[in-house]
Amino acid sequence: MFKILVVEDDSVIRDVILENIDKWGFEGEKIENYSEVLDTFIKTKPHLVLMDINLPAFDGFYWCNKIREISKVPIIFISSRDTKMDIIMAMNMGADDYVQKPFYIDVLMAKINATLRRVYSYTNIESNVIEYDGVILDLKEDRLMYNEESIDLTKNEFKILYVLMKNNGNVVSREKIMRNLWENESFVDDNTLTVNITRLRRKIEGIGKKDFIKTKKGKGYIIS
Repeated sequence: MFKILVVEDDSVIRDVILENIDKWGFEGEKIENYSEVLDTFIKTKPHLVLMDINLPAFDGFYWCNKIREISKVPIIFISSRDTKMDIIMAMNMGADDYVQKPFYIDVLMAKINATLRRVYSYTNIESNVIEYDGVILDLKEDRLMYNEESIDLTKNEFKILYVLMKNNGNVVSREKIMRNLWENESFVDDNTLTVNITRLRRKIEGIGKKDFIKTKKGKGYIIS
């Protein structure tokens, strides 16, 4: 089932769109906090985003740019702004289409269907990130982001954090982490793992996230 994220602060328009998304057999998601659009995008993993331009906090152009930093998921702008410059700016920032308000809901749904067919007939596009508690691991760039701050990770740091974040809420043994590193041709011993964990914690604390990796004595590590 395709999932569509609706970033629209006009509740009347948003509810009409969500109602029709449901009628078409899609799953609709809405924004609860307009300061956390990117976080919601990462958590819900939509196949398409409907984005208004005039939004509380930051405008749609800002959020389009943020999404494009981590994903190629199609974005359709819906806006009452109809100047040529707005349309050009939207398309230049990576939008797939632009629908002016007021619009016929059938026309909007037709554009949604056409975009989904075009994009997902050829490839399955997913966000190249893992997110937990506001911390974002960029799988393409070996980079960690938190609260607009980012840090680059070494190859081993990235693989350690990847295993921990994929298993968030569960204790991961030191043996499992080392085995994962060995499988990727990074031959580390127990002491090397300790050094990597210590350095990784220091980096994460440096961007403001304390106690992200917790030690379970005699068992391993956990992100929870």
